[in-house]
Amino acid sequence: MFPKFLPRRRRPRALAAAAAVLGLALPGTAVAADGPGTPAAPAALREVMFVGNNWDGTADVVTARGDLARIGRIDVVPDKDQRLAEIYLNPVKLAYFLGVRLGPGEGHDQFADDMYTTPDGTAVVVSRPSFADVVSLDLATGRINWRFPVAGYRSDHMALSPDGTRVAVSASTANTVHVLDIATGRPIGSFATGDKPHENLFTDGGRRIWNMSIGEVTTALDAPWLDWTKGDRRITVADADTLRTVRIIDMRERLDAFGRPDLSDAIRPAAFTPDGSTLYFQVSFFNGLVEYDAAADRITRVATLPGNPATSEDRTTWVNDSRHHGLAMSPAGDRLCVAGTMDDYATVVDRATLREGPLVPVAKPYWATVSGDGRSCVVSESGADRVTAIDFATGQRTSSVEVGDHPQRVRLGHVPADWTGPARS
Repeated sequence: MFPKFLPRRRRPRALAAAAAVLGLALPGTAVAADGPGTPAAPAALREVMFVGNNWDGTADVVTARGDLARIGRIDVVPDKDQRLAEIYLNPVKLAYFLGVRLGPGEGHDQFADDMYTTPDGTAVVVSRPSFADVVSLDLATGRINWRFPVAGYRSDHMALSPDGTRVAVSASTANTVHVLDIATGRPIGSFATGDKPHENLFTDGGRRIWNMSIGEVTTALDAPWLDWTKGDRRITVADADTLRTVRIIDMRERLDAFGRPDLSDAIRPAAFTPDGSTLYFQVSFFNGLVEYDAAADRITRVATLPGNPATSEDRTTWVNDSRHHGLAMSPAGDRLCVAGTMDDYATVVDRATLREGPLVPVAKPYWATVSGDGRSCVVSESGADRVTAIDFATGQRTSSVEVGDHPQRVRLGHVPADWTGPARS
């Protein structure tokens, strides 16, 4: 029997007024903040998970192994008044800012999308969609180390290089991916993508960057026959050193060849097998996943997962064209964890059979990642303001912890062993 599902919850947020008129930073330039530099590396580090509370503008830090527990919290918009002052004085920026709120923000500002810590555990780097930037925050003080305004008017998903020294960030309105030095914010370079770049993945030991562009997801033109209005959606593969495009994959052609012209080619979260041979991904409007053989360049299987009977079949009601949004691969490569966003469940899928395990009721799960010990999948419940761990072996919920408003991305990172939050000034 289908499980009983939890109701979604929405909370209004008041708009903060701008406090002062301050200078504008030029796009594509990392701006150093006032105050002391990054402190020396700590003697010992602790592996944790950072949870981005998108509507709050905070990040909760929770344990990465065993039962979930909150360790501390950091404000990722300490410069909020300054940024709002800049936006309100620029009609074009204000139009895009309000567009983010009314579109992908579901009526809320998007302050915390993606995040990664520096290798020494002294700072966390965060993409902030509504402010169209990336910032580095000192974990000891909460102050901004550097700020990088992206091209265009919205920043989105990021990826961390395997050596932890670079982050790739999607500039979604500029059809560009920037690659930044994580310590300094210095732009290493950029490459062009399809319309609305979204997910980024470093592959081949850090030698390649895969970017998935999802096209326009905020219009109500969601009927299948209007799919052409969504724009140029493709995978762009770039050389991570030169940032030159080495390959473009049109998944529309591959889906059609497999006999699934009904499926969107807008690729959402994706995960490679440990050996990099096979890519699994979710697409817009679909409650399931697709298997793609990267070497043979062809789709090999498609799995349709259960739909929640309570989920409306009106595609215009699905958030940003998502049906399912969140996918993680177990370290052994034998299990996939799926966040069934609009269907209010998460499930562990056996990779050999592509059959789902127990459907764990969760409220609007928006992301899935792997715990530090590799035993659990951790999903963000954006409709209940918590994160939940699900055992890869049993497919059952093991623990949950309350976090801030509308958690989305969850990423592994490191903090000093005794860290409990920035020092109060």
